[in-house]
This record gives sequence, structure tokens and C-alpha cells, in this order.
Amino acid sequence: MEGHEFFIEVDEDYIRDNFNLHGLRERVTYFNEAMSMILSADSPDSEDLNDHNFLEIYQSAMDLYGLIHARFIITPRGLSMMKEKYMLSAFSYCPRVLCERHNVLPIGVSEELSTSRVKVYCPRCQDVYIPRQKQVDIDGAYFGTSFPHIFLKQFPELNSRAPSKFVPKIYGFKIFGMRGSKFELKFDYQGKPVNEDEIR
Repeated sequence: MEGHEFFIEVDEDYIRDNFNLHGLRERVTYFNEAMSMILSADSPDSEDLNDHNFLEIYQSAMDLYGLIHARFIITPRGLSMMKEKYMLSAFSYCPRVLCERHNVLPIGVSEELSTSRVKVYCPRCQDVYIPRQKQVDIDGAYFGTSFPHIFLKQFPELNSRAPSKFVPKIYGFKIFGMRGSKFELKFDYQGKPVNEDEIR
């Protein structure tokens, strides 16, 4: 579905296995009804979508599926499916110019529901960014905080070289000793330049 490109389809056998659902009953209201909705082949109609009780269960079903999804994507099969999407740049690319459009991975900054929206992690600069606008309504807990790191441990060949660092220059010369420069001079309380190597 549009806006859900970050997701993979969780195998029904995985959803039906109670071992994979351990601890989720306490985290999701209307657990049984939500599970029935997930496993049902029926789609909601306009009458359902105007029913307040139905919408509450529908939200619980989305949260339950998302939490199951977060567990599924760190299984061998889930990692393999996510690798296919990663190789196709389905998660987009790093917005940092010096990362040269490196592919990114989805990540949550919290395991708790309704805490933070999904973000993207760049393996090259190892930083986290807000993804494109169409992904903002996806809860970060649907991916968890560990997924990118498990993914890169499973597929070490996808780890890339260190990113380039931006060096500020004026007319081609590096800026030395100025505030904001990589080569900024540090001063002691008397205003004398401090050698950082001596401090260390």
C-alpha cells in the first residue's frame, strides 16, 4: 500500500505461533479481537470505518501487527526480505550530501508505541534522520531500535566505508583557528592558545 513501503508482509504461520506473541497481550488492548482482524480475509467497508468501536479495534490491530512486524524483521526470513527492499532503495537514501545517496534502513528510537515516528538510519554516516513526508504516520515501534544493527551484522558486506568529512574552505584554503572550523583553536582562561594534545 502507498505509504507502507517500509513494511514487509509477515508470514501467517509466524503470526499464529504463540511463541512469537509472548508479551504482546499486555501491550495491546482488544488483543483477541485485533488478532482475529489481522487473520481475517475481510476488508473493512465504509460502515465499519464510521463505527467508533470498530476503529478502536482497528487501531489495536495495526499496533499488534506492527509489533509482530518488529519481531519478524529480525528473523532470518525477515532479514532476507528486508535486504531485498534495501537493495532496491525502498527505504530511500541518506539526505546527507557527502553520503552520496547511500541507502538507509528504517529504525525506531523507542520500543514503546506512540512515542516516536519511524526514522531512517544511514550505515555510512551512522546517523538517524527523519524520512520523507509519506512515512511520518508510521510508529517507530513497528521496526524497533535494533533492526539496522542486526541487519548489518547479518550482512557485513553491506557495511560501507567511512563517510567523507566536509572541510570548510575559503578560496580553496582550509580555515584554520576560526570558530566552527575543524581546526578551531582553543584558548585557556588567560586567552592563550591551548594545545589539545597536551591536555590529553
